[in-house]
Amino acid sequence: MFLCDFHIHSCYSDGKLSVAELVDFYGARGFGAIAITDHLCETRTFLGQSARVLQKTLLKNNFNRYIKEIRTQAERALRRYNMIVIPGVEFTKNSFSHRDSAHILGLGIHSFIDPDLSISRIVDEVHGQQGLVIAAHPVSTRKMEPQTYHLWDHRDELSTQFDAWEVASGAHLFTEVFESGLPMIANSDLHQPRQMSSWKTVLDGPRTLQNVFSGIKKQELDFTYYENPFPWQADQKHKKASWLMPDLLGSSLGG
Repeated sequence: MFLCDFHIHSCYSDGKLSVAELVDFYGARGFGAIAITDHLCETRTFLGQSARVLQKTLLKNNFNRYIKEIRTQAERALRRYNMIVIPGVEFTKNSFSHRDSAHILGLGIHSFIDPDLSISRIVDEVHGQQGLVIAAHPVSTRKMEPQTYHLWDHRDELSTQFDAWEVASGAHLFTEVFESGLPMIANSDLHQPRQMSSWKTVLDGPRTLQNVFSGIKKQELDFTYYENPFPWQADQKHKKASWLMPDLLGSSLGG
């Protein structure tokens, strides 16, 4: 079994660490698979344009460099840590309304996809590159921050298009997703080391892209709360918490 985190940001968007630093950060803690998923914001909206000005988003003209760097670091990660590193993005459709905002993780892509496309077109483009599509933090994150409810509000029509829905994107499990019957995945949405303590996905079998994607699609996975005592310590401390234990879920969510 091995720990996984498929929602991680580098300094290519609004993360604090470089891709190389993220590889060492996770590799030193014994993780088996991670995905780098920097923001790829819309270009036609005010918030998307603001992200470009503030250099908090990937751009079409640096996308190939981004993918190349991830691939280079993935080779090093496999040699040094036996950890696979998956290239990805977080398609970021922000609005001043929580109900109109949506974030979509595209895992395993290798070519640029226009973030201004419709959600259904983005899903098709990711799947066309043999990638996976994840609904990122589709319900309240239980934090004081902008929320992204559009995917959840339209889950009936979108459920068959997404490969998984985040049941956690940090320290809180989302009961709405847990009880929905939708395929699930747990990630950290890490931007900086102090966010490392969070729910993570656990997979079994060989550390290969094929096995990881198969495990997510078939929901042959488990969830663990990983507690990092100090952001830069190399040793790990994590406590197993099966998502099949509702009593533990209830206590974790205070209800």
